[in-house]
Amino acid sequence: MTTNTHYQTAPEDRISIVQKFIYGLGALTNNLLGAAIGTMLIVLNLGLGMNPALVGLLASLPRLTDAITDPLMGYISDRTKSRWGRRRPYIFGGAIVAGIIFTLLWQLPTGQSESFVFWYFLIGSVIFYLAYTVYATPWVALGYELTPDYHERTRVMAVQNFMGQFAWLIAPWFLWFMQSETFFDDMVSGAGWLALLIGIFTICVGILPAIFLTERNNNKQSTVANTTPNTEQKPAGIKDFFRGFAITLKFKPFLYLCAATFLVFNGFMLVSSFQTYVIIYYVFGGDQSLGAEYAGWSGTVSAIATFCVIFISSKLSTMYGKRKAFFITTGISILGFALKWFCYTPEQPLLMLIPPVLIAFGLGGLFTLMPSMVADVCDYDELKTNQRREGMFGSIYWWVVKLGMALALAAGGFLLNATGFDVALAEQQTEQAIFLMRLFDVVFPMLASALAIFLVMKYPIDEEFAHDVRTELEQRRGSN
Repeated sequence: MTTNTHYQTAPEDRISIVQKFIYGLGALTNNLLGAAIGTMLIVLNLGLGMNPALVGLLASLPRLTDAITDPLMGYISDRTKSRWGRRRPYIFGGAIVAGIIFTLLWQLPTGQSESFVFWYFLIGSVIFYLAYTVYATPWVALGYELTPDYHERTRVMAVQNFMGQFAWLIAPWFLWFMQSETFFDDMVSGAGWLALLIGIFTICVGILPAIFLTERNNNKQSTVANTTPNTEQKPAGIKDFFRGFAITLKFKPFLYLCAATFLVFNGFMLVSSFQTYVIIYYVFGGDQSLGAEYAGWSGTVSAIATFCVIFISSKLSTMYGKRKAFFITTGISILGFALKWFCYTPEQPLLMLIPPVLIAFGLGGLFTLMPSMVADVCDYDELKTNQRREGMFGSIYWWVVKLGMALALAAGGFLLNATGFDVALAEQQTEQAIFLMRLFDVVFPMLASALAIFLVMKYPIDEEFAHDVRTELEQRRGSN
């Protein structure tokens, strides 16, 4: 590998560590909500006895509405004009509403039919994700416009990813907390109390980026590009929304990033539930309590490793560029997935703590590098279209992430059924079921990550390219 040409970050482009920390609190809130609803879904199966396929549908169906609500929220955010800015009002209000609805969602009805619980949770989830979108989409867009510098963007995303990882450090212990006989009568009751704690945290912490961060869009740099030179700005409306949506979807550099993110994240999430079942029913022979404890430790090791990976990824990006850094981190994660076949063993259960260290390079690198690359895409898109659309790009990108999670969780439920797993058999699962769970747990994420590397090879924006784009944009803005 050769070293890229580097440009120094100008003082006015730097973001203070306090501002990065506050923006990172938004990532912690965002990730905590996402991790919680994904991790807590197991309560519907183990706590209420719902069919895993139905649980998978509950994970996926509400996210399909995001295909419209996310880009629409991004469009609304881009077009908003208020004394408080384009993003901050939505971040503030969205955090409060999302925290309240999340708490209510997990006050699950007991003694009701499977059909009743299914529709209760489905309708509640749709409402929750709408509030979640109002918060998350403007928060993401705010991060893209905090700085125009190629490397400072990666540093901002490294800090926010670092902060967000605390959610994944905590989330593996949710199952242990919910089924604790010391605190709760049953797992369903535990889920209700856990949701209350998460809801309070969402409200109190989620609003902080709206209060303390300043939007750069109020200056000439960000606003002048909202109109095409020598033409009138096109009026806002449904046609304008769909036009911007279509242009975004056709922008190839952005599509490469979306597809690669979908594959890496989807491959990981597809088997995220399998990992818990493999640990419980293969490594520990059906002992849910011991399996949940070790699953918690595995998640904790993964989160700690990710903390380190985030800054390793940032350093690799500075040394070799964002694309090559992605190749390195994703390649290491592929090795980690392969090691699960050998390290998840009843004879030496502590070996299961090795693969998470390497697997952490996948998501740790992904969500440090990709958001920074999307911010570069926003500049390149402005050069092509003369419009700033951080909200639209951010909403579509993160909808792809959420879609990947939804499809993965849905497919995970059906795949679990395909293995022949039966919760009623407890520790007496068939050998074939155990074998297929282990096989899916290893193969699917390896193949998905390898394909993602191939796609990112086609991504054209490196540091020199980004610098040239910024130079031309600044010349254009200065002439307007």
